[in-house]
Amino acid sequence: MVKFLDLKKQYKFLKDEIDKSILSVIDDSSFIGGKYVLNFENEFSEYLNINNCVGVANGTDALEIAIESFNFNKGREIIVPANSWISSSEAVTRNGLKVVFADINPKNYTLNIKSVEEKINSNTCAIMPVHLYGHPCDMNQILNLGKKYKIKIIEDCAQAHGAMFEDKFVGTFGDISTFSFYPGKNLGAYGDAGAIVTNDQALAIKCKKIANHGRLSKFDHEFEGRNSRLDGIQASILSVKLKYLEKFTDLRNENALKYKDLLSNISSVILPIKSNNVKHSYHLFVIRVPKRDFVRTELKKHNIDTGIHYPISLPKLKAYSYLDCKIDQFIACKIESDLLSLPIHEMLLSSEIDFVCDKLKKIINMDINDSRK
Repeated sequence: MVKFLDLKKQYKFLKDEIDKSILSVIDDSSFIGGKYVLNFENEFSEYLNINNCVGVANGTDALEIAIESFNFNKGREIIVPANSWISSSEAVTRNGLKVVFADINPKNYTLNIKSVEEKINSNTCAIMPVHLYGHPCDMNQILNLGKKYKIKIIEDCAQAHGAMFEDKFVGTFGDISTFSFYPGKNLGAYGDAGAIVTNDQALAIKCKKIANHGRLSKFDHEFEGRNSRLDGIQASILSVKLKYLEKFTDLRNENALKYKDLLSNISSVILPIKSNNVKHSYHLFVIRVPKRDFVRTELKKHNIDTGIHYPISLPKLKAYSYLDCKIDQFIACKIESDLLSLPIHEMLLSSEIDFVCDKLKKIINMDINDSRK
């Protein structure tokens, strides 16, 4: 079987280091806070070349806390891409703010800058660029919008660990940025985990307090916060995996290049386009193909695992029906039925990519031939 993601194989590759790191945490009884969390926060800050990293319980908490740290007035608006995981928009509304959906660029699936500017008004307080599938947004244009309209930039880097825009890591452009370390991410823990990064020390301290019951010292609660802490075991695992992130990112890029080479001559398959000034992290390799569900079912018959990211665009979700979005105006809503994610992980073998592409070509040809009968 060609797995969509093979965490078991990855674990076997890292087993000795992972096991040693977990046992060290247990031996030290350093379960909440402590040196392992601090070590990872420092290592991740150094990796990104950013001043502050605050570990939290998960990526959704990271977004919610990052937004809360600005203390925006209730009812103000944050612009979010129409194609993303619901955490991007959920974090906005759970802070008492209004989510406004902007359309995507159909070539790389990141924010459409023209659509973003059309959505900005006097009530807009922030833009949330989501580096979807691992392709960086055009941060120069987004930063220009932030400066022009005096609004904050909150980067959602949940799918873009190690991705770069013009030789600078994503997560280091905005006022504040967030990461998810969900197990399936390019840098994944063995449970939920997340982080907030920023060059603004005051924001970092505010986030740390929010995540730890409104305090820095044990009983000195300055305000009501929440309980969202990165634990020692997850931090120690992330420290091990961080050492391999660059290598794993390069392997994903190699896999993506092979897919593109093998699938480039199939006119009905739309391949992802990478901008010249970025380093893609290829968290996902998303193609567009007609009769997606049929193709996916046929691939499954050959034990090829695939994904859909995402089957329903955010403006079409029942959760946002109250916004009465004009869904027919969103490119994201028009292409959602064609999106298909192929296996791309760093443990994927070249022979497995050959197999996937061979079967995909045959399935598409079979459908074309059947339609001509």
